[in-house]
Amino acid sequence: MRERRASQGVRRTREFETFVAGAAGRLLHTATLLTAESGDANPRARRLLTMALGHTYASWDRLHGEDPYDSTRRQLIARFQRTVWHQYGSLGRRRTSPDHVLAGLTPQERLILVVRLYEGVAEEQAAALLGLPAERVRAICARAMATLLHPPRDPAPARVEVAPS
Repeated sequence: MRERRASQGVRRTREFETFVAGAAGRLLHTATLLTAESGDANPRARRLLTMALGHTYASWDRLHGEDPYDSTRRQLIARFQRTVWHQYGSLGRRRTSPDHVLAGLTPQERLILVVRLYEGVAEEQAAALLGLPAERVRAICARAMATLLHPPRDPAPARVEVAPS
């Protein structure tokens, strides 16, 4: 009995390591887009991914044919939402890298844009995943795209009076 459990544990670990080897890069990029950190300095994204992968590993035997990538992505999204909620009380603004292309978006806009466009999740599935109506997801995604495509202009420079010479 002990040998059987040990061999199951080894098999489970090997399967999980194979999954991580194939999916961790894309999931880390997803987490980095969510946090709007730079690709080489992304401690919050790495922490989110580590926690999501830990949950996936803990529930590996209970997945029963479910796609582990989808499960990990759901965990990643849920942890991102929880982190933003606990630190800011809602999906308000977060610290981001100022030079990141997604830095001008709110966390909710980033979340929906990343899920819809980078992860390729259908609108209805994204709405169910985020607990929002599909129309709301569509509107937020459109607003985020408009913000990215037409960023707000810098304020006009102050008018300077030149003294006559």
